[in-house]
Amino acid sequence: MNHDDWIALAQLAALGAALAAGPLLWLRLRSTAATPTARLRALTVLTLFLTFDLIIFGAFTRLTDSGLGCPDWPGCYGQGSPIGAHADIAAAQAAMPTGPVTHGKAWVEMIHRYLASAVGVLILVLCVSSWRLARKTQAAAKLVSPWWSTLTLFWVCMQGAFGALTVTMKLFPAIVTLHLLGGMGLLMLLAWQAQAYEPKPLPLSPGLRRAAWGLLVLLIVQVALGAWVSTNYAVLACSEFPSCQAGQWWPAMDFTHGFTIWRELGVGADGGWLPFEALTAIHMTHRLGALLVFTLLLLFAWALWRAPQPSGRLWAQRLLWAAAWQFVSGLSNVVLDWPIVAALAHTAGAAMLLMIMSFLLAQICQGRAALPAA
Repeated sequence: MNHDDWIALAQLAALGAALAAGPLLWLRLRSTAATPTARLRALTVLTLFLTFDLIIFGAFTRLTDSGLGCPDWPGCYGQGSPIGAHADIAAAQAAMPTGPVTHGKAWVEMIHRYLASAVGVLILVLCVSSWRLARKTQAAAKLVSPWWSTLTLFWVCMQGAFGALTVTMKLFPAIVTLHLLGGMGLLMLLAWQAQAYEPKPLPLSPGLRRAAWGLLVLLIVQVALGAWVSTNYAVLACSEFPSCQAGQWWPAMDFTHGFTIWRELGVGADGGWLPFEALTAIHMTHRLGALLVFTLLLLFAWALWRAPQPSGRLWAQRLLWAAAWQFVSGLSNVVLDWPIVAALAHTAGAAMLLMIMSFLLAQICQGRAALPAA
């Protein structure tokens, strides 16, 4: 990075700290009488909520084609905001009026970076506070190891690196997909920690525990497939439901080009243009994966409903509501020609499902630890 980039990075960090100061002050005023552990949990929940919002805004950035609104990183044409880059943006827009750089897109991209910086500052505060509490209170250290918040801090730094690569590698599909998955992973880490600060053990049978972990793995794979659909703009490759195209249930598909992972956007395995059949293969794989995951999720929710623990029904209801949200939003993307509201709702549903499973698995792990030794 050159001198201007370092200045832009410092400005980005300063603005992120300023944005994070508001939620931190609000939290401090609301929790003056709370215990240190309760304040730390409140900070974790607040960071979780803002991370969820950041994921949705990141999806908005991608769906409005604003990812290259500022084609450099960390600044915008070396400036800390689009205001300083006004002349460069105007020149780029004049040279290519329908191109990726406009004043509106530049602001969307930079606001996403500002919000990401604020979340990073909150996680840094969470990490420092966790270590301070662990030194003061051994019980708190046993409750939630400060290494979890340290892992979260490392994770968000990696997210920042993938965010930079998303821009510098010009929306390379594999990088954009990893960036989205990284955001979901960050959400899951924070959800687990938030639940760990308020233990509610849920002892389940070994079979149900294994089913919960298996379902989580399948959900992550399905989210990855959904991200691959979105980053390759394959949502409308199938414009009908339940069939795909012109009444066809199994149209022509090219899995070789569609699932060549390391390639540029719109480019196939042979270096030529990505054929439409490849987009169809990507879409259909995600649709078939959704059928499998939805079926298994219903079976798991039914098993939770029948579990002897009263909270099992509550978790079953949460999973069913989230699954219904995902089905309706996913269907809306196809039959309504991919409206941005439905696309954002579908991303939000994926995040909700992973968050719910993270909360649930934290309680299941607590329940297993609470079981008497055999």
